[in-house]
Amino acid sequence: MPRDASDLLHGTLDVLVLKTLSWGAMHGYAIAEWIEHRGGGHLVIVDAALYKALHRLEESGAITSEWGLSDNKRRAKYYSLTTRGRARLRSESETWKRYALAVGRIIESS
Repeated sequence: MPRDASDLLHGTLDVLVLKTLSWGAMHGYAIAEWIEHRGGGHLVIVDAALYKALHRLEESGAITSEWGLSDNKRRAKYYSLTTRGRARLRSESETWKRYALAVGRIIESS
């Protein structure tokens, strides 16, 4: 079980962020909470890793950002998925499903 994002396999955090944003625009804290909640508390994302992933995804054109107000009326940067990001999510999701299936088969083999 990964302790933090640095323990996640390379590229995992990016696809998790893309999946999270497929549900709508969110600020960084909400993204981390969504991943932790959907991961049953087994994936805790450290801020530094999350913001590096957000920056990397924004640079690649997979997401875009704009400033807004959070639910508690604080200024927050909201991230949204772009058309390029949706295509990347579809592609990487299929890759991860095949990868997870293959690893599961190997682990369960006798």
